[in-house]
Amino acid sequence: MSLSTEETARRRTLAEGAGYDALREGFRWPEAARVNMAEQVCDSWAAREPGRPAILDMRAGGAPEVVSYGALQALSRRVEAWFRGQGVARGDRVGVLLSQSPLCAAAHIAAWRMGAISVPLFKLFKHDALESRLGDSGARVVVSDDEGAAMLAPFGLSVVTETGLPQDGATEPAADAGPEDPAIIIYTSGTTGKPKGALHGHRVLTGHLPGVEMSHDLLGQPGDVLWTPADWAWIGGLFDVLMPGLYLGVPVVAARMPRFETSECLRICQQVSVRNVFFPPTALRMLKSEGAELPGLRSVASGGEPLGAEMLAWGRKAFGVEINEFYGQTECNMVASSCGALFPARPGCIGKPAPGFHIAVIDEDGNETDGEGDVAIRRGAGSMLLEYWQKPQETADKFRGDWLVTGDRGTWEDGYLRFVGREDDVITSAGYRIGPTEIEDCLMTHPAVATVGVVGKPCPLRTELVKAYVVLRPDVEVRASELQAWVKERLATYSYPREIAFLDALPMTVTGKVIRKELKAIAAAERTAEAAGEVS
Repeated sequence: MSLSTEETARRRTLAEGAGYDALREGFRWPEAARVNMAEQVCDSWAAREPGRPAILDMRAGGAPEVVSYGALQALSRRVEAWFRGQGVARGDRVGVLLSQSPLCAAAHIAAWRMGAISVPLFKLFKHDALESRLGDSGARVVVSDDEGAAMLAPFGLSVVTETGLPQDGATEPAADAGPEDPAIIIYTSGTTGKPKGALHGHRVLTGHLPGVEMSHDLLGQPGDVLWTPADWAWIGGLFDVLMPGLYLGVPVVAARMPRFETSECLRICQQVSVRNVFFPPTALRMLKSEGAELPGLRSVASGGEPLGAEMLAWGRKAFGVEINEFYGQTECNMVASSCGALFPARPGCIGKPAPGFHIAVIDEDGNETDGEGDVAIRRGAGSMLLEYWQKPQETADKFRGDWLVTGDRGTWEDGYLRFVGREDDVITSAGYRIGPTEIEDCLMTHPAVATVGVVGKPCPLRTELVKAYVVLRPDVEVRASELQAWVKERLATYSYPREIAFLDALPMTVTGKVIRKELKAIAAAERTAEAAGEVS
């Protein structure tokens, strides 16, 4: 075993050869008084193996540029020198408006090394979204590219691109940081109100590792190469892929597509022999709809919404491996996962709790329940936020006693966590509580359906009725009655969509989740119009 392989194995939190129960029982969060993520993901590797590949940069479209840990450290030191020249000090916030690139990684590393707080920003944000996050965080300097600099011009900030960095890097030692010291503010998606900044400490990477390793069947095996089409501006790209890969010494591919395209996805994976992929559900649906196959992968992870039995079965055929579903949110991520290397997947279930996380289904009083309830995580989890940035009341509201309440509803099923739906997405119809996800999964198995969103529509008789908004595949026609029968035949008769509307596209977040809040507003407006017609 080479030194590199030994070091990677030492860094993995989950030991090979142990069963799931043994890993859970034997796991303890590290109690180090000092931790700086810049050292974890870059500086320690650069000191030991500076030539080791860190990032495979595919942005040019040709052969990948191999960026070593030594080169990544040098780039981050140049960013750090610019930060210091701008007067950035410990605790100051710095924006990172970049897509997948070595500079994106280097900017975060530079901020963490000097004790500043990085704020990832998405390149597809428009003016108001940038203004909200920059204003709330108080960031006054931003690392970006030429396109981003133009976007930031109205805000009067100090912006630097790679060509504007100093040639000489900073030389100061890494800040003496502890696990609870602030490191990064990641803003929530904003689908349920104005985005809030989840402030995380330097322990957040350590907190992600058990779940990340589970979702990739013990990530860190010889030959592993990691990629995701998800942007590094979001917690899924940044802490489910980039930073864990760098920590474990697994090369991470930088290849962000302007929009997901199956042919480009296959080219990227084949050209650099990608072995480990995090595919958001939307990407999986597109791959499936185009009949794509991708042999040679060692692990495929997915998260954001449940996939369903039909998608999992397709994944086994298309990839030759199980798709490991994982679960978490910006406030406390990678808390549960499937793991084909440890236990079989169960369709409709998210997986099992990652080592180090105590997940419960609780009632309104904060007591654990065997039935359906609120999915919650006990305080003390490694990836749990410190607070919502400068929002003490919102932070307090997120907790119920010692439990962080996710806003999701779930149940336990033989040790597996089954996702029922968002608390405000659960449909109450004729006394039944109906989760929309199961209906969406069922409709997605119909050959005519490309994507679908299901919500409750106000109904004076039933409280709500189930309504499905469906996008069909190109050049395909189907009657609503056929889709209704499809669900009736596969689920319960009370849960079939009593109304179906066909749309050209669904409202979605930038990470590919259906925005049910907007569909609910459409359904409510329909009911209002119907009621007006009844009165007239």
